[in-house]
Amino acid sequence: MFPPRPRRPREPSLPRSYPVRLKIPSIKVNAPFTELTLDKSGRLQAPPPNDKNLVGWFRDGASPGERGNAIVAGHVDTKTGPAVFYPLSALKTKSKVVVERADGVRATFVVDEVSVFSKKKFPNKRVYGETYDPQLRLITCGGSYDRKVKDYTANVVVFAHLDSFTWS
Repeated sequence: MFPPRPRRPREPSLPRSYPVRLKIPSIKVNAPFTELTLDKSGRLQAPPPNDKNLVGWFRDGASPGERGNAIVAGHVDTKTGPAVFYPLSALKTKSKVVVERADGVRATFVVDEVSVFSKKKFPNKRVYGETYDPQLRLITCGGSYDRKVKDYTANVVVFAHLDSFTWS
């Protein structure tokens, strides 16, 4: 069996630029960004829990529109109720996701897939692995809430690709 051939990019990639706002019209998301890093164990830290309308971008990865996977995480809920990514699992394929960037570019992504993965069998390589074109991953908690470990049992992951971009 031959290894898979690298795919050609669907769209040219953009230069690096910090994301400033995420908009998903079909599920009424309109949120600013904060930067995320990895903790000491190498896991992606979540955005601060006290802001229900905030998403986080993994700053050491690709920025939205750059070649590679841009990772964006948000809370499904907080102690006070539903949060920014509460409706994420309802997102449909072909939905539009818009990222406004600091350089004035509006990058529009199209959803390819919405999946739920058990945290115990999370496909790290598929979600975080190298890609040959600009892609976006939106991640939040899902499944049932385990009161013993005070965490959800799964993650909702949205896979999307860069479809177009415009200058503001």
